[in-house]
Amino acid sequence: MSLVGPAMLDRSTDNIVLQTVNLTKVFNSSVVKVVALKDVNISVRKGEFVSIVGPSGSGKSTLLNLLGALDRPTRGQVLIDGIDVFSLNDADVARIRNKKIGFIFQSYNLINRTTVINNVEIPSIITGMPKERRTNRARKILKLLGIEDKADFKPSVLSGGQQQRVAIARALMNNPSVIFADEPTGNLDTKTGQEVFDLLKDLSHKYNRTILMVTHNPELSEATDRSIYIRDGMIEKEVVNQ
Repeated sequence: MSLVGPAMLDRSTDNIVLQTVNLTKVFNSSVVKVVALKDVNISVRKGEFVSIVGPSGSGKSTLLNLLGALDRPTRGQVLIDGIDVFSLNDADVARIRNKKIGFIFQSYNLINRTTVINNVEIPSIITGMPKERRTNRARKILKLLGIEDKADFKPSVLSGGQQQRVAIARALMNNPSVIFADEPTGNLDTKTGQEVFDLLKDLSHKYNRTILMVTHNPELSEATDRSIYIRDGMIEKEVVNQ
């Protein structure tokens, strides 16, 4: 494991998928002004598995919300595949979010009243993918993740690890440029959490998927390609894990 400054990392622009420029978020109220993020600059290469680490209140969730285009920054830029996301109107931001970003949440965020395969298909329904094509793609992804036999089950009857695999399948459905995983092992026991983490690592290293994962688990963080440590809304350090 080696400690490096951002300027020392390989930043060849031809394979940069995600980049921020002086990303800042300030929350104002009648009582107080809170600087949640200040001048955050990061770059993530295609196929890189990066962890975001920091104590509660450090700005990790705010950063993930901005990177995932769920909230707009006070100032600064988020570029995905070279597209300045927040220079777009809200409708175009929503399209970018659906086509280029996949989300994996701690609590899975599945719809229990419908089947696993319907959950997986949701992002492609929004983009208008034809039914036969999206069903075939969903089944292939479920097979890749080892849960093809659960396609017609309701998520509520699956184990936590199986539900998280469904969430991962959903995140992969539109072939996104980047996947954001917010504490994806947080609701799982140690063994199952490690299995989910290993699956994400395989997706990154074997299938060239770009993944940013927020985690409180130092062992998992150190097993990613690089760790970005956030404190008080700023990047404290970056560590390349070897």
